[in-house]
Amino acid sequence: MTRATTWLAMLAFLAQPCLAAEAPVEATKSNWRLGAALGYGIRSNPLVQSDDIPIVVDLDIAWFGERWFFDNGDLGLTFADNDTLTASVIARVNSDRVFFGKTETRYVNLDLAGGPLAETVEFKPPDRDYAIELGVEALADGSWGALQLSAFHDVSGTHGGYELYANYSFGWRQQRLYIEPSLGLSYKSADLNDYYWGVTPDEAGLVAFGYEADAGINWHARFMVGYQLDKRWAVSLVTEYERLNDEAAASPIVESDSVLGWFAGLSYRFGR
Repeated sequence: MTRATTWLAMLAFLAQPCLAAEAPVEATKSNWRLGAALGYGIRSNPLVQSDDIPIVVDLDIAWFGERWFFDNGDLGLTFADNDTLTASVIARVNSDRVFFGKTETRYVNLDLAGGPLAETVEFKPPDRDYAIELGVEALADGSWGALQLSAFHDVSGTHGGYELYANYSFGWRQQRLYIEPSLGLSYKSADLNDYYWGVTPDEAGLVAFGYEADAGINWHARFMVGYQLDKRWAVSLVTEYERLNDEAAASPIVESDSVLGWFAGLSYRFGR
C-alpha cells in the first residue's frame, strides 16, 4: 500500500488550509503525481476580526520512490509497506501558522482579563513562525475504511511542543462517482497551543494582561465528493468543519471556536 492521497491535498504550507479534491489514483514506484484544481472556496479565520482565506487555485505535487517520497509538503521515508499497512518517518511544516499575519491592525474590543471588562485597543493578531516537525505516521486500510495515526514533535525550536493525530475515513466509489466522509481529532500539547494561541502582555498592548494556553484536543469532520469526467478531468466538492480546543477558543485573539472550509472546482491530473 502506498501513501498516495486520493484528493488534492489541503497543503500545509499554503493553507493547509487549502481545500480541493480529486478522484483517487494509484501511485507507482518512482512516480510523479501532478494535478491542479481551479474553482472557488474559503477557509474561515478564527482570529479576531480577521479575513477569511480565499481558495481559487490548488496544486497537488507528489513524488513516490522506492522508500522516499514527497507528498504536498511532507518529506518522508517509508520503513514498512504492505497491502494493509504503511508506516513512515515524516518531516513537515506545522499548519497552525496559516491563520496569522493575514490581517491589518484594527481597533477591536478585547476581553483580555477574561472577565466582564473589555477595552478597545489598537490590535493586530500577533505573528507566528512556521515550525518544522518530525514524526511517524501509520496508515491502515481495508474494506472497513482507512485509519491514519501520527505523532509529530517540533525540531526547529519554534514551539517545542508535539501533536498527536487520528483520522478515520471511508471511501465509496460507484463508477465515476467517489464519496468520502471522514472524522478525526488532534491533541496539541501545551507548548504548541500556547505558542500559537497564547498572548504575551506586549502582544496584547496592555502590560497587565496576557493569556497562556494549555493542552487541548481539536476535532474535525470532512466530506468530499468527486465525479470523474474522463481520465484526467474531474469536478469536486469538499467541505470541512474543525472545532478548536477549549484552550485555543478561550484566547483573547480568537473570536470563533471553529473553522469552516469549502471548495468547489474543476481538477486536472497531468501525466499518465
